[in-house]
Amino acid sequence: MVIPPRLAPLLEQFDFARERLAGRMAGPVMDSGDGTDIEVGPITGEEFFWEPVPECWSVRRRSDGPGPRATLLAGTGAWGRDAAAYPHPWPPPFTTIAWRLSHLSEMLTLRADHTDGGHVLTRDDYLVNGDVAEAVAAFDAGAAAWRKALLSADDAALDTLGHCTYPHGSDAEEPFIDIVWWVNQELLHHGAEIALIRDLYRARQH
Repeated sequence: MVIPPRLAPLLEQFDFARERLAGRMAGPVMDSGDGTDIEVGPITGEEFFWEPVPECWSVRRRSDGPGPRATLLAGTGAWGRDAAAYPHPWPPPFTTIAWRLSHLSEMLTLRADHTDGGHVLTRDDYLVNGDVAEAVAAFDAGAAAWRKALLSADDAALDTLGHCTYPHGSDAEEPFIDIVWWVNQELLHHGAEIALIRDLYRARQH
């Protein structure tokens, strides 16, 4: 299928952000931004759950219940992600790498389903991972599914309101190209946050 000209730069941006975050999380090298490879090790379990400030939101065993200021654990399975119904706590809780990566992976997986899949998945269906390797693999799978969904969109689809039926955002009111842009900025800014937490963890004083 021919990629619509308006989609091409957004797809390129998505690929860049995805590959950079994947390298930053798993190593063995990451792109420094100027083409230089920097050695980086994979995220450890301790780092995945590290809480740099008190009362972080994270991914937790369902049997332990939600964390501070959270009222529920989103997702399914033995683990869940701290969450709360609207209005969310203010100021927003600081979130761990585990939380941010789960949020990204869920969003990509669900939006892919609601664009080019069964159009049925909700947050209650999403399996939350408490193992760092499984969480990274879930991100890779979600990103691949979203990219496949993007390739299914023709030029008319980019202008269609509600082309993506994702139930947890403004998708029903937005042309699909705006949703594509939104997903990119989610990946860019949460990817940068994950990278920063990795830097802080490495530089922390023991």
